[in-house]
Amino acid sequence: MSTKKRILFIATEMSPYLELTEFAEIVNKLAIKCNENGYEVRCIMPRFGVINERRHRLHEVVRLSGINVSIDNDDHPLQIKVASLPNARLQVYFLDNEDFFRRKYIFHDENDHWFEDNDLRTIFFCKGALETVKKFGWPPDIIHCSGWMTGLVPLYLKTVYKREPVFLHSKVVFTIGQNTFKEKLGRHFLEKAVIHANIKEKELDPYKDNNNTAMFRGGAHYADAITFGAEKIDKKLVEEFAKSRGKKILPYNKESDLTEYLELYHELASK
Repeated sequence: MSTKKRILFIATEMSPYLELTEFAEIVNKLAIKCNENGYEVRCIMPRFGVINERRHRLHEVVRLSGINVSIDNDDHPLQIKVASLPNARLQVYFLDNEDFFRRKYIFHDENDHWFEDNDLRTIFFCKGALETVKKFGWPPDIIHCSGWMTGLVPLYLKTVYKREPVFLHSKVVFTIGQNTFKEKLGRHFLEKAVIHANIKEKELDPYKDNNNTAMFRGGAHYADAITFGAEKIDKKLVEEFAKSRGKKILPYNKESDLTEYLELYHELASK
């Protein structure tokens, strides 16, 4: 039986598939570094329409597809595709849905207008990622979330999914990055985010501002450890989380070779 520790990266972006901020390259390097240091690694990200399936050799994982993700009383089919990360023997899984992701733009249209369904797309991705791991039957020791779009994952893990056997021993790392949008996620975002009766209204308080900062705040609030993934971060978040009690904190280090991340994962996985 394998004694390898398992690490799952859930990311909004990852090189070479999508690069919105500098952290896309760090996720790539972290996945490869963990793989080279004896971790069993898997990655999950959205299959945005700008990701070229032919160039990156994505193909559908038929045995995993067929999941329906229920949000706001509607079922949304989840299609799962996979690619091998270049120069590394590890797999990246892409979550796809015809309505949410098959468009030529990411969060804004060609006229720079915010997509009104970005709230549903976010909830779909966060819930879909966890349902995908359940379908794998692959219990991760560490789940590292990065990108504002992953902000609900730590909340869901500590509420809806906390008794799921696959997540019983999972520790969550959340990266606070730079803000990339100024819009709101919609006034009904919090209502839609309640994907199960296990989530109490007050547990959504960190997300109540419905904006980029709120998504980082919520993710960090429910994580077991926090890392800072950019030089320019909302000052409020730095003040709130730079010295969080009971959480391991990794400050941003531009010159880092990422060894401190491996040390963090090892420490959390050993608890």
